[in-house]
Amino acid sequence: MMLLKPFCKTYYVLSPQNRAVFFTAALLAAILSSCGNKNKQAAGGQEGAQVLDYKVLTLQPRSATLNVDYPASIQGQQNIEIRPKVDGYVEKIYVDEGSIVKKGQLLFKINAPQYEQDVRTAQAGIKTAEADLSLAKMQVNKVKPLVEKDIISHYELESAEYTQQSKAAALAQAKAALVNAQVNLGYTTITSPVNGVIGSLPYKLGSLITSTTTDPLTTVYNTSNIYAYFALNEKQLLDFSKDSAGTTSFKSKLSKLPNVLLILPDGTTYEYTGRVETVNGLINTATGAANVRADFVNPRGIIRSGSSASVRIPNTIKSGLLVPQRATYELQDKRFVYLVDKQNKIKNVAIQVMDNTAGQFYVVTDGLHAGDKIVLESANNLPDGTTIKVNPVSEASVYGNLK
Repeated sequence: MMLLKPFCKTYYVLSPQNRAVFFTAALLAAILSSCGNKNKQAAGGQEGAQVLDYKVLTLQPRSATLNVDYPASIQGQQNIEIRPKVDGYVEKIYVDEGSIVKKGQLLFKINAPQYEQDVRTAQAGIKTAEADLSLAKMQVNKVKPLVEKDIISHYELESAEYTQQSKAAALAQAKAALVNAQVNLGYTTITSPVNGVIGSLPYKLGSLITSTTTDPLTTVYNTSNIYAYFALNEKQLLDFSKDSAGTTSFKSKLSKLPNVLLILPDGTTYEYTGRVETVNGLINTATGAANVRADFVNPRGIIRSGSSASVRIPNTIKSGLLVPQRATYELQDKRFVYLVDKQNKIKNVAIQVMDNTAGQFYVVTDGLHAGDKIVLESANNLPDGTTIKVNPVSEASVYGNLK
């Protein structure tokens, strides 16, 4: 027998059977009470997870200068192929690949003894012609007094004078042959026509070369000025024409463009600015783009012909919606933002942005309007209808470094 002591100090006596029933009921009540408390705690946690704190930016039109980058290929001002004009063997090479050369600097010596022999032959021909001319003059001087005394006919004097003229012409021809021989001999020594950089040297010492050889001896790249070629599509060209309305010629439109920058392959900015000088008047039907050329000076020869870079053109936005890139995400080739409505609920909205915008901001062309609120921080997988707690941020904290 067990005695239970109630609060009122009245004692009850339970039999062994009743005592077992009592303990079983008490245990079930404890278990049910514990489960109820856990369910309430879980429910309370879920409700708290549905309302999170996010930074929200209100969009307003702004004026700014953004940069647009275009991939470009670099070419030197001149790419001059050095080709032989005479046949012979490569006797000497005075430069190496990649060497910087000056105009008139010696590059190659071609062994062509036949041209030296032509010079000697032409020199001998001149001496022969000079002797023949002297003899013809002596004949004229001999005949002339005899004609004056009517000892011989006037015909003999004219014949001697014609012979003298013929010998003078032969002397002139011999001198011309010497000049040609000397020119050909000069072709055996090759110098650089411009300041530049030496390209590859496909022919080594002893190689036989001719004037019809396919490959040049080398190529001299004049990179004192460089040309950066990039492409603009039809839409960009049309936008450029519209923005330049009021100017008469295309050249005057180009003159109104700001100076452009050159972004080198290592990401650094080239120290000299350039100008957009020409736009190809023909649009490539295969690519739908037109080639554009920007000119840069290269006094130290840092940039080599054939390298790659990016041309950066400043783009002035007079009144546009600028969205931080970190506030967007990309899905299936589309860009989205989290739009916050008046009830602080999320809506995933697709937007269109300006092409090739470099920097930390996108210029929105469609999908958003002035006064719209977006989630500033990158938030992953916020479904439509999610309620958030709005934490407004100031424009100064977002656009403070924007010029």
